[in-house]
Amino acid sequence: MLEQIQETASFIKERMHTTPETAVILGSGLGKLVGEMTDTYEIEYKEIPHFPVSTVEGHSGRLIFGRLGNKDIIAMQGRFHYYEGYSMKEVTFPVRVMHELGIKTLFVSNAAGGTNPTFEIGDLMIITDHINFFPEHPLRGKNISYGPRFPDMSEAYDHSLIARAKEIAEAKGITVREGVYIGTQGPTYETPSEYRMFARWGADAVGMSTVPEVIVANHCGMKVFGISVITDLGVEGKIVEVSHEDVQKAADAAQPRMTTIMREMIQ
Repeated sequence: MLEQIQETASFIKERMHTTPETAVILGSGLGKLVGEMTDTYEIEYKEIPHFPVSTVEGHSGRLIFGRLGNKDIIAMQGRFHYYEGYSMKEVTFPVRVMHELGIKTLFVSNAAGGTNPTFEIGDLMIITDHINFFPEHPLRGKNISYGPRFPDMSEAYDHSLIARAKEIAEAKGITVREGVYIGTQGPTYETPSEYRMFARWGADAVGMSTVPEVIVANHCGMKVFGISVITDLGVEGKIVEVSHEDVQKAADAAQPRMTTIMREMIQ
C-alpha cells in the first residue's frame, strides 16, 4: 500500500506548483467553499492513479489547489465513504497521500444529524471528540511507519484550533455549538431508537464520515479541526422523515458561516 501512496503522491507533485501545508475535506453540500479560493488549479479524481472516485451527489470528485485567505491549500471536493463499498484503507487513502504531499493541518467538515436536544437544524458544531462506531478500523493491518502502531487519540481534534475557531465565531457574531460526533457506516439514516442510544453514549451528532479520516490524520501527525452542520434532528419530538436533498439544502444554508470560520482560521 505504501508504494501506491507514494506513486499517487508523485503523480500529484508533478502537477503542483504550490506548496500547501493545509488541506480541507469538504462534506455534503459544503463543496462551494472552493468559490472562496483564488489562483486555483485542479485534478479530477479519475485522473489520479489509485484514487477512489466519489459516487455521492454533492461530492464533485476533484482535488483543488489554490489560496484561501493568504495560505496555499488543497481542498478535496468530495470524500469517500465506507457505505459506498470502499474499504477503510480506500476511504482514508487521500489522507495518507496528503501526508506525503507535506500537509501538516487538516480541516474536515460534514453534515450530521443532531442528537443533542438543544441543537437546531442549521447549527454549526465544532467537533471536540468522536466515537468510532465503524465496523472496520482504518489502521487495521500492517502498520505504515507514518506513526506508531498504537497512536494516542486523547486530543484527536486540536485544542488550540478549537479555541481559535471559538474566538473567530465570537468576533464574527456566529453562534457555534461544541460536541461529540459519532461515525457510523450508513447508508441509512438512524432510527429513533438508534438516535436515543447514541445520545445516551454521549454523542451530540451522528454522521457517516470524518472519523476514519481523523484517525489516520492523527496517525500521520497532523493537527485536525472538524466542524459539523446539523442538517436534521434525531431528538424525540423533532424527528421527521429526511432525504439526502434535505441534508444538502440545510448544509447549503449554513455554508456562509462555516466558510467564514474556515477562511479566517486558515489565514
